[in-house]
Amino acid sequence: MAEAMGAMRRTHYCTALTEQDAGKQVIVAGFAQRQRDKGSLIFIDLRDRSGILQLTFDDATERAVFDKAKTVRSEYVLMAEGIVRLRESVNPDIPTGRIELYVTGLKILAEAQTPPFHIGDDNVGDEIALKYRYLDLRNPRMQENLYRRHRIAQVTRQYFYENGFWEIETPMFMKSTPEGARDYLVPSRIHAGKFYALPQSPQIYKQLLMVSGMERYIQLARCFRDEDLRADRQPEFTQIDMEMSFVDVEDILQMAEGWVQRLMKEIMGMELPMPLPRLTYRESMERYGTDKPDTRYGMEIQDLSELVKGWAFPVFAGALEAGGSVRAIVAKNAASALTRKEIDKLTEHARGIGAKGLAYVRWVEDAPSCSFGKFLEEGQLDALLNALSCEKGDVVLIAADKDKVALPVLGQLRGIAAKKLDIIPEGYNFLWITEFPFFEYDEEAQSYTAMHHPFTMPLDECLDQLFTDPAAVRAKCYDLVLNGVELCSGSMRITDYALQQKMFEALGLTDEEIEAKFGFLVNAYRYGAPPHGGMAIGLDRISMILCGAESLRDVTAFPKVQNASELMSECPSPVDPSQLEELHIRLLEEAGKER
Repeated sequence: MAEAMGAMRRTHYCTALTEQDAGKQVIVAGFAQRQRDKGSLIFIDLRDRSGILQLTFDDATERAVFDKAKTVRSEYVLMAEGIVRLRESVNPDIPTGRIELYVTGLKILAEAQTPPFHIGDDNVGDEIALKYRYLDLRNPRMQENLYRRHRIAQVTRQYFYENGFWEIETPMFMKSTPEGARDYLVPSRIHAGKFYALPQSPQIYKQLLMVSGMERYIQLARCFRDEDLRADRQPEFTQIDMEMSFVDVEDILQMAEGWVQRLMKEIMGMELPMPLPRLTYRESMERYGTDKPDTRYGMEIQDLSELVKGWAFPVFAGALEAGGSVRAIVAKNAASALTRKEIDKLTEHARGIGAKGLAYVRWVEDAPSCSFGKFLEEGQLDALLNALSCEKGDVVLIAADKDKVALPVLGQLRGIAAKKLDIIPEGYNFLWITEFPFFEYDEEAQSYTAMHHPFTMPLDECLDQLFTDPAAVRAKCYDLVLNGVELCSGSMRITDYALQQKMFEALGLTDEEIEAKFGFLVNAYRYGAPPHGGMAIGLDRISMILCGAESLRDVTAFPKVQNASELMSECPSPVDPSQLEELHIRLLEEAGKER
């Protein structure tokens, strides 16, 4: 039978108690991790969010209290009063291992059924762990992760407040302007047939705040995107959203670097040298095959195009004739791990992401094994190996195709090989990627789209190329990357009404489309807009990395699974037909039955 707390109130968290508290009377509360009944001696490991404290009962304990302790089972909710004393048997594995609480009063605030898994077990399957998420969250590892996420948010707010930012909330119900990911739509009861959209980001509203003269805005904003889930994506997430007026790119990057430096010092105890390294988008693609490279290890992409020009190997010759290139990565000392079978797997992976195949050199014996050796003339293989500084024990992987294929393929193979070889060191490598292309060509639609969003400011020297050479237009755009994960994306914004109109036209939008989607923003620019820019930093993603977690689920209290459902509450779920009627909605299957 559960008891009430009555007048009892907790005085200390478990791990707040130390040897210096010996002899002190205190009250603690939490969950029973386990009970050990030794007959005349009972031990209960009490767990709260700070850690574990041993409760002790013996034959000198008041009989009613002792008998109550006998009934305690795992996950009972307890409140205990007693005297802190030194332990006879020290447990060096926990912070409170030198002390215990000799209990004089005990209350069972709630009994508990036997949990479906042991609290603290890190090998529980995802399905059962997420079904009983409230139990999984009792795991000290999960509690530590959520605490660290809380601290990241706390430090973030403090930093931006100190730098003159105002925290301003933007609407959760907004106009649908479908760009990129699909919107989550909310039907209006009052306005039949019309819908709100949940924000994919506060982008438009924070730009309007700059037009409004707020100058420095910050928000830990909830965002929603109806897209396929991955380890680093959830349908709802939190981003650290900021915007600044009367600035240019350098001002924003410096502000963000100060935040990174502060965060790493206070959360991780690390002094991070500034400024952070920078690569242009093109440099990043050329060297790493991705715009979010992990720079903790080498294995950079090398260009063999000039070397192999005129060689008889048809794959190389065909790629060069088609305007492509021949690129390679060298996996050092990888010949034993990257067997022929493993290389075949890499080849299949390369084909799966667009490559026609993969050439290789594997140097195990005195003479290297070359997949295209029969096409080579004397001395050509030696020239290739020398150009790549390849030695016995190394493996060379070569892709020959257009750059948009060859570079990303080798970028992915670089990551796969590094994990296979276990050569990725610990540590945190931050990196800015700058000067992204403004336009991205959609092969299917045969038209250009904005790589980021249509409010991004092109580089000044690229303005004349908007209509003459769209592929050459670079943007005042920047991403912050950490260990191969994109943490944030940002840009300077277009504030000139005429230029914004030109940009929309370059994207193929009609005047009617512009007015329907962005009319209120464009009209705002007519009344004067200061130069401004900003970024959105993924709170979930940086929490995941700084916690050493493998998935966003590990830093999100109640996450969704692959199909965007929540196993615990079983949402999304059907609703009462009367609710649909109020919203003027009829399900397609029901409409079909009527016909």
